[in-house]
Amino acid sequence: MPIPTNHAKPIRQSAKENAFKQLQQWIIDGTLLPGEKLNDTELAQALSVSRTPIRESLQLLEVQGFVKMYPGKATQVTEVDREAIKDLLPPLAALQALSAELAIPNITSETIKLLESTNDRFASAIRSKNFYAALKLDEDFHHIIVSAANNPYITKVIESLQAHVRRLFYHNSITLTEQSIDDHETIISLLKQGDKVNISSIMKENWLRTIGAFENGN
Repeated sequence: MPIPTNHAKPIRQSAKENAFKQLQQWIIDGTLLPGEKLNDTELAQALSVSRTPIRESLQLLEVQGFVKMYPGKATQVTEVDREAIKDLLPPLAALQALSAELAIPNITSETIKLLESTNDRFASAIRSKNFYAALKLDEDFHHIIVSAANNPYITKVIESLQAHVRRLFYHNSITLTEQSIDDHETIISLLKQGDKVNISSIMKENWLRTIGAFENGN
């Protein structure tokens, strides 16, 4: 089981939090491949932790649907189901839209500047065809809005759904287009105006358009 040794190690986190986030990232980006059997001893050595936080992390990953544990046999990374995007994106789109509505009363000039600078970097990544960076920046853009909504329950659900969507994007090489740049600009404008109705609509459209990209084999 090939495991990289040069990964970044988060600070100020418990061993379990560190292990969970790193293992989840390796599953999302394909470092740990679908169907791959996981060895908790090897993983513990790679992350410089004991086997306990590894086992606890794998249990959490099973709850999230990233691994399947077979007691007394093996733990395997789950397969990537391309069709799952049709189940994942509608609730994610609805929650992102709700977050945008809830964020409006909390939007500051600093938030707007951060959204604008993030979208500028997103646009640069799209136009230079650095699509992996674009995916991360797109997620950063939406996270700013979700954070401004200040609802921890919505945040938790979005984080879970987002992780699965990110995995599908990575494994299917889905690329975002300049339309998303325009969507972001419209979202920023509507946040400034405090337009809850239209921001909800454009946010949903921004997310649901991706289903079409999957169906068209993008």
